[in-house]
Parts: sequence; C-alpha cells; structure tokens
Amino acid sequence: MKKVAVILSGCGVYDGSEIYESVLTLLAIEQGGASYQCMAPNIDQMHVIDHRSGDVMADQQRNVLTEAARLARGKIIDLAEAHPADYDALIIPGGFGAAKNLSNFAVAGAAAVVNPDLINFARAIQEAGKPVGLICIAPAMTPLLFGKGAICTVGNDKEIAAAIEKMGGEHQACDCSNIIVDEARKIVTTPAYMLAGSISEAASGINKLVDKVLQLS
Repeated sequence: MKKVAVILSGCGVYDGSEIYESVLTLLAIEQGGASYQCMAPNIDQMHVIDHRSGDVMADQQRNVLTEAARLARGKIIDLAEAHPADYDALIIPGGFGAAKNLSNFAVAGAAAVVNPDLINFARAIQEAGKPVGLICIAPAMTPLLFGKGAICTVGNDKEIAAAIEKMGGEHQACDCSNIIVDEARKIVTTPAYMLAGSISEAASGINKLVDKVLQLS
C-alpha cells in the first residue's frame, strides 16, 4: 500500500491548515487505496485568529504541531522526526498556515522563506522521484521548495501569481475543479478555496490532485 506524507500547518483556515481541504485530502487518499501519515513542525504559530471575528487574539499563543493534532485525531508526528524514505508521496493542504507557519509568505511575499524542516523533507521526496501535491495557497512555496521554473497554480490571483514568478516559479491560471501538473518535477497543484465557493467545489480539484499524485507515485 502506498503511503502519503501529509504536512499540516495548524488547525483553521486563518491561522493553520484549512480543515475542509485537509479532511478532503485524507479521505481521497484512503479512497484511492493508499494510507497517510500526518505531520507538522513543532513550532509556535505566527499568531492566533478568532475564526468568528477574524481578529488576532494577541493574548494567545499556540503550537502548530499541537493544533494540527486536532485534525489528525492525535495521530501525528513531528516533521523534524519524519523520514522521507518511508513515504511514496507528499501532499500539503492549504489554509493561511501554509503562508504563516510553514513559510512567511503572508507577510514577506516574494521575499519569503520556508521552514527548514519542510524544505529538507520536500526536497528529499522530490529528489527521490516521488510526487508532491500542494493545495490552495500552499503552491506559493513551490519555487522556494523546488527551484526556478517549477510550475504551479493558485488559481487566478494576479498578485500572488506575480510573487511566484518573482521567486522564479511559473504560474498557470486554473479553476478550482482542475489541476496543474509539472510533469518534469512531479508537482501537482490545485486552487481549492483560493477559488472554491463550497466544499463540493473544493473537492472537485482536490480529488483530481490526490488521484494524480497516487498515479505518479
């Protein structure tokens, strides 16, 4: 059975992993006949957001791994302790945690840096010829993870697309029901909630992404 590493960035669209995208990804992996292992970096979140009001909760601080464990029903490991050789593929769901905790793209844009444990894991996966899927805003990290010329999509957001191009990536427009595939690098991306207006719309692209990742693995 193929095993997919799923890297989470917390729990909640505004300061962690997008919950629907994460659950849809895990469901699609199982329905595709594979298994998964959730993992996350053991670091503090950039900040905590009140998901009712959208306000920053300045008096709170949460841990990315601890929060991501909510999504994984406790079955999660520290990204720093994960071994790329144990997995056939990698998928990173979206949510602002990808741009706030896995990287600082949300505040730094094209000058962003990525968590070093994520860099090491993702590059080891790719260098072994294994596929990587990135969802929603997570593809903004593509050129930082996989180098100049890497092809990806976040949908049709011109500002984010311009930042990806500035970082050396190649952005291609895409709707939420489709995927963009960098065949040479085995990178699969889909916009999901960058464009989706409902969970079913997000699922349409995520299911295709997971199917393609499993096909390439």
